[in-house]
Amino acid sequence: MRDSSVMNAAAPVDTGAAGLDALFDVFNRSDAPGLAVGVARHGEVVYRRGFGLASVELAVANTPFTRMRIGSTSKHFTCLAALLLAEEGKLDLDAGVRRHLPELPALDAEPTLRQLMNHTGGYRCHLDIGFLADGMAIKPAGQALAAQLRQREANFAPGQKLIYNNSGYHLLSIAISRASGMAFEAFLAERIFKPLGMIDTVSAPSDFEIHRGMATMHVALPAGGYRRGIFPSTEVRGEGAMISTVDDMLRWLAHLRGAKRVGSDASWTQMLALARLDDGVELPYALGLMRHVYRGVEVVHHAGGVIGGACQMLTVPAHGLDVIIMSNGAPIKPWDLSRRVVDIMLADTLTSACDTQVASADRKALLGRRYVSRSSGFMAAFADVDGALGLEVLHQAPMALHAGDGKLRTRFEESATGPFAIDLAALPAGAGAPATLRVSEGSHAEDLELLPETPPTLAQAGRDLVGRYRAPELDAHAVLRLDGDVLRLALAGRFGSTSIQLEALGDDVFGWQMEGDLPLRGALRVERRNGRVAGLRMDTMRTRHLLLEREE
Repeated sequence: MRDSSVMNAAAPVDTGAAGLDALFDVFNRSDAPGLAVGVARHGEVVYRRGFGLASVELAVANTPFTRMRIGSTSKHFTCLAALLLAEEGKLDLDAGVRRHLPELPALDAEPTLRQLMNHTGGYRCHLDIGFLADGMAIKPAGQALAAQLRQREANFAPGQKLIYNNSGYHLLSIAISRASGMAFEAFLAERIFKPLGMIDTVSAPSDFEIHRGMATMHVALPAGGYRRGIFPSTEVRGEGAMISTVDDMLRWLAHLRGAKRVGSDASWTQMLALARLDDGVELPYALGLMRHVYRGVEVVHHAGGVIGGACQMLTVPAHGLDVIIMSNGAPIKPWDLSRRVVDIMLADTLTSACDTQVASADRKALLGRRYVSRSSGFMAAFADVDGALGLEVLHQAPMALHAGDGKLRTRFEESATGPFAIDLAALPAGAGAPATLRVSEGSHAEDLELLPETPPTLAQAGRDLVGRYRAPELDAHAVLRLDGDVLRLALAGRFGSTSIQLEALGDDVFGWQMEGDLPLRGALRVERRNGRVAGLRMDTMRTRHLLLEREE
């Protein structure tokens, strides 16, 4: 099946505990943060180890008992909390969100709580909004909701796409607290953690809190060494606030795929039901969980990322395989690491990799070529990803494209974005870059035009953009300056500031990257009225079309 452009996955590695040791021993260091890992088969623990340091500062090692943040792996716990209240008639998951949060602005279309849970609601992400306006400044309680109240537009109409969104889960947490009459953290503890014996698990809204046996989150510095990982908010909720241990998460995974003590069968059926867009397209995301086939077996999983750490939870229900990996700063790709555990533990039962990739060498004329929608600002470009053809979306890091059913697709499970798809027939081997390109995001397709191979200089592209802007939805002001060969946008919010460097990609089209600690990237397009600059529209992967209005 190779037109000289197909590359298959590598053969599985060694099996059993020895294979797991070989996989994780690279993190077994006495001078760096590491991991806590747990693997179980049919409820029996078969692997349980800590690697590296829980605290570089104190030279304390990670152990299976070490508590760590699990980030967005928390999300399906939040969904279960909402389902428990729906069982009691206290929440209507299919009613508009403003029934439970009436202060939210009345936008063109109103998502339901269920659409917030499966990321099809269309709201913008308050985390991106906060990072853009205030950088890493610590924001006090109330600012996540305040950011949502300022929004005049949404990313898309509910049910049209799936864009991973933390705001939906923060709003869901507020609805849970109001409906239950309890603090969100207390509800999780009383109704989920305690009944399941998750004695070392808590939902902690701030990294300034001190918890017994907790690993320090570590952020590696470019020049060497580390700083503490502190999330810039004191009110993280259902979007990613949980702290747990290997033992508690293995206990939870056994419950997730086994007999239920918390939640009705009907609730768990809903928990695992995949999202379906309005046009009927089914996507691999359920309620806070991803579900799809990997090498012939169905996997259920979710990753989590925090400042200075990462997590991956995974189960293979048909084989009773449960995996939890928690990092406090080790440089890991959570999904890649967890699927290698599956390769090791199920080596005798897995099928060979069933999809292929297209070699970038056979599509050289595409590499580096960029496309844009002049109406929406959606931008895509082709790039090489380890020898395979990849797609760069909205100036993000490129994602590998996988071939199947006449399409080239990114995988949602690898990036929690898209999936993005292109007709393979539109990109024949050896041909040049087409003048137009149709790219689908979920089930929403756009026709993009090819940008010139040589972009304008910054002086040409940025000369008439220089000046002052206001961004009401960010609660920020901005100044755009051209300093020699650097075009820089400085944003000042209520609590902090950010500096963003722009790269000219075409006439009135830019890519941008935030300077400093945050790796946030995106696209920017210029809006003109009667030939004059009226404003700038900024896009991140999770927040689209933010307007910076030109100040006269």
